[in-house]
Amino acid sequence: MQTQVASTWRERFQAYYYLCRFDKPIGTELVLWPTMWALWIAAKGMPALGILIPMILGVIFMRAAGCAINDFADRKVDGHVERTKTRPLASGIIQPIEAIWVFLVLVLASACLLFFLPVETFYWSFGALFLAFIYPFMKRYTHLPQVFLGAAFSWSIPMAYTAVGQTPDLTCWLLYFGNLAWTVAYDTQYAITDREYDLKIGVKSTAILFGKYDLQIIGLLQLSSLLLLAWAFWREQLLPWAAGGLFVVAVDFIYQAVKTKDRDPAICFWAFRHNRWVGLIIWLGIVLAQLLA
Repeated sequence: MQTQVASTWRERFQAYYYLCRFDKPIGTELVLWPTMWALWIAAKGMPALGILIPMILGVIFMRAAGCAINDFADRKVDGHVERTKTRPLASGIIQPIEAIWVFLVLVLASACLLFFLPVETFYWSFGALFLAFIYPFMKRYTHLPQVFLGAAFSWSIPMAYTAVGQTPDLTCWLLYFGNLAWTVAYDTQYAITDREYDLKIGVKSTAILFGKYDLQIIGLLQLSSLLLLAWAFWREQLLPWAAGGLFVVAVDFIYQAVKTKDRDPAICFWAFRHNRWVGLIIWLGIVLAQLLA
């Protein structure tokens, strides 16, 4: 494989930009919206800007850090996958040690934000760091890397509770596992797009584990997510208005199922990206329910 090294600061900066996926904000959105769910519910409305801004920046920095360590872990396999072969590490534009430094700098930037939040949030942040670090390596040892991704993507939910001075309660964990189920569903859609390549290079995923039942299990995970979120909203007296958002999401899930029934990789990737609207719609339902309470 031909490699090229970034020779100027502009090329290197651009390579870091792509390494962190700042050009593809879908991952940030998928972490951000559940964080907003938890912040609005825990704060009983819009949280203070002094909490909201550090939490949003933390989502951006940690998602970027996760991308950097993910590409470090996948640097020897990304070159064999059509969709990822042009990534900075896979193509040799930057070196593995640079990805490690980017990861560390972003983690440090995230840690600095914790000075603006309660000390309990600092303690919970170690869980986020641990999950962000181990997730990229799980696809080598288990067919459930999507579950580890779900755990990592959902960790901002209990952190949001502590950020507004609340102790994570049953509602918090209903949101957590509801989001985890949704994450496994959409990341399995994502994994279907790479299943052919993953089988060749020995990378594991839920798309491979679920096999011919992949779409049915995705549907069950989506249903589980809706039920857990509905339970959380019922506990917080956000029904029936928040249920309107869940109903729209349920219709969207059915639409995704119809579109992906033939497992076309391009359509499955579209379905994965389409989930950015799911998180937004659920958040809007929460906000509407609180405004009309």
